[in-house]
Amino acid sequence: MKDTKGKAAQTQNNAMVEPAGDAATDMRGLFLDSLKDIYWAENALIKALPKMIANATSPMLASAITEHLEITKIQVERLDAIFGLLGETAEGKKCEAMAGLVKEGDNILEETAPGPVRDAGIIAASQKIEHYEIATYGTLCAFAKALGENDAVQLLMQTLAEEKEADMVLSDAACSTINLKAADNTLSESL
Repeated sequence: MKDTKGKAAQTQNNAMVEPAGDAATDMRGLFLDSLKDIYWAENALIKALPKMIANATSPMLASAITEHLEITKIQVERLDAIFGLLGETAEGKKCEAMAGLVKEGDNILEETAPGPVRDAGIIAASQKIEHYEIATYGTLCAFAKALGENDAVQLLMQTLAEEKEADMVLSDAACSTINLKAADNTLSESL
């Protein structure tokens, strides 16, 4: 007897996806859609970062996130400028990836007690966000280059560099003190 259930599921998973009515049909449309996505994401991050700052016990971590919050506000202004360069109105489209990452960050806060372990969790959640942003801005730079939007490329590259810098600052904080304190906390609790 053949496994028809397995084949049906496989066929279903490999099925052609029907595009939404407002689906992008060209590179410019895909570029604009991606800009709307990151615009929503950055604005969501502006709302989420103060909670991370309030829950960080490491002054170094709180300071790094506070600084990145201010940079994120400038990045939103930069996105406004890019929309203007393209002759488009700045508007967001819900970014499911960022919504999930922010939710994951909230879960980490709920699942950890204040102190170095929570700080390590905040860094982990923050770096996931930074890596998403690095990937997105890298892609946006490539799209803008392909479209000949050189002014947009310059602005996007500036943001990409800032996201990479934020990731390095978080890595430094984790590796220099926070993860070691979290590990010490775990070891002393197990004794």
